[in-house]
Amino acid sequence: MTEFRHLPHSQNPDGELRRVGIEMEMAEISLDVIADSIVDLFGGVHQQDSPFEHHVTGTRFGDFGLELDSDLLKRREYLDYLENMGIEIDRDAEPHALENALSQVAGLVVPHEVVAPPIPHDALPELDRLRQRLQQEGAKGTHSSLFYAFGLQINLELARLDADHILHHLQAFMLLYDWLLSHSQADLSRRLTPFVDPFPEDYPRLILASGYHPDLSGLIDDYLAHNPTRNRPLDMLPLFAHLSPEQVDAAPVEHHLIRPRPTFHYRLPDCRIDEPDWDLSVPWNAWVEVERLAADPQRLGAMAREYLAAEPETLASKGQRWVEKVTDWLRS
Repeated sequence: MTEFRHLPHSQNPDGELRRVGIEMEMAEISLDVIADSIVDLFGGVHQQDSPFEHHVTGTRFGDFGLELDSDLLKRREYLDYLENMGIEIDRDAEPHALENALSQVAGLVVPHEVVAPPIPHDALPELDRLRQRLQQEGAKGTHSSLFYAFGLQINLELARLDADHILHHLQAFMLLYDWLLSHSQADLSRRLTPFVDPFPEDYPRLILASGYHPDLSGLIDDYLAHNPTRNRPLDMLPLFAHLSPEQVDAAPVEHHLIRPRPTFHYRLPDCRIDEPDWDLSVPWNAWVEVERLAADPQRLGAMAREYLAAEPETLASKGQRWVEKVTDWLRS
């Protein structure tokens, strides 16, 4: 296992270790096996709400959520579709019989999602033991099939909640985005889905300009104007809904999917759980590079000036030239 790199700022605004929540998507492993693995490693009680939703409560880290990640299944809307196709369904007889069958079939293309509770970030090596166990149990990840556009999401508490701190992280992410894609070998199947659409080119050019110093309200307004969606590789809507719910409520975004919280919602990484040379340190360490750049104003400013001086078509093509420049910056 690779070393989990240290954050430049390890504490949250309350002076406690910053917490991180991890979400992993995978296939070809049952929710029962996932739940049993969690109980074996961390304790707790396995509870089944339906064939599509399970929980493991009372572990030493908190409560884990497990689900087949499809609202169509969880809300039982598939019953309406089957009846519209002329298939008679007895909604009262053996309520779980059909659902059990569907869960087995759906699991081939619908990801099984493991939602870990927020844990102190220095406990990530412990959580990686679960990743290792699920790999041993046969879980399959992003690269196993063209159909498996599975992701791993990192929800990390911020060290500070002021506009400058947030802006510096947004700027650092924009500058490192192409490098993150290259470094993580992001799967084409995920890049072709709408879930991690790249930021529109005019947005990084706006926020990287040397004269851009908005207050928090202005920062949120500009973000919403250019990104009225949660489908970004770094989704800021949970954070902004926590800080200014009225601004997010007024925007044309996916309100029913936003859970306000004081975290970054990093959605870019693949979940390569079945690959022996991959573990949770890979996406974590990539994110730490974003934080390190955000904490280095001199380097951040120099990279921003070089980015803005580059030809727009070169940046739009996502060429290797900028990735090589970023690599040199990170090594220096």
